[in-house]
Amino acid sequence: MKTVILCGGMGTRIRDANENLPKPLLPIGGKPILWHIMKGYAHHGFKDFVLCLGYKGWSIKEFFLNYQRMSSDLLVTLGPAGGTELLDPALLDDWRVILADTGEATMTGGRLAAVRKYVEADDLVMLTYGDGVANVDLKRLVAFHRGHGKIATVTAVRPPGRFGELSVASGTVSEFNEKPQAAGGLINGGFFVFDTRRIWNYVKSDPGTILEAEPMRALVRDKQLAAFEHEGFWQPMDTLREFNLLNDLWASGRAPWKVWA
Repeated sequence: MKTVILCGGMGTRIRDANENLPKPLLPIGGKPILWHIMKGYAHHGFKDFVLCLGYKGWSIKEFFLNYQRMSSDLLVTLGPAGGTELLDPALLDDWRVILADTGEATMTGGRLAAVRKYVEADDLVMLTYGDGVANVDLKRLVAFHRGHGKIATVTAVRPPGRFGELSVASGTVSEFNEKPQAAGGLINGGFFVFDTRRIWNYVKSDPGTILEAEPMRALVRDKQLAAFEHEGFWQPMDTLREFNLLNDLWASGRAPWKVWA
C-alpha cells in the first residue's frame, strides 16, 4: 500500500520562515516537516511513498537525491581526479519514494488523479498533506477503513485552540498548555484512506479538481465517507507562529508526533 503526500503548496502564509523552500521542506529541528510526516508513516510500517510535487518540486527531488550524503560524513577529494566518498555511511530509512511532478498550479484532487498510475495496483491508498504532523495510529486507521467497507475515510480531529490554555488555582497558574486541542467540532485532519477501485469515480483527472470540494461532498451524499476520530495530537503548519510552536516542541523533547525511536 502506498502513501500519497501532497507536496505542491507554496506556503504563502508562512513566507517569513523561508522564502526559498517549498512548504514541505520547512524544517522542524533541522529536518523538513515532510521527513517528520514520512517517519510517522514508516514507524507504522508504511514505507512506500508517492510525493505529489508542485511549487519548487525540484528542491524536494534534490533533498532525496542527496539524502545519503547529507546524513553521512564525507571525504571530498579535489582536483581533476577528485571524487566523494561516504565515511561511515549513516543507516538510512528503508523507504521507496516516487517523486512525481503533478503541476505547479494543480489542485489537491488533480494531484491525486495525476498519480493514479502509481497507486491503483493496490486495493487501498493513503493520502495526507505535506504540512501537518500528528500521532495518528495509522494501523488502526487502516483497520477501521477495511472494517466499514466504504470508499473513503478521513481522519477527523479537533482543531488546536487559538490561544494557550491556563489552569488556575487560588490565583496561581497550575498548568499551561500551548494551543491545546479545542473542545469544539471535528474538522478534516487529512490522513485519508481510499479504495483505489472506486475513488476515481469521484476524483477526476481535471487539474482543477479540489479534493475537499465536490469529490468529498459527493462521497458524503452517497454515504461513502467515514470518519476516523483522532483525539490525540494534530497540528498543521500554516503560520509562522505554528512553525515556531512545532520547532519549540521538538527542541524541548516533547514532540507528540515523534512516535519513532
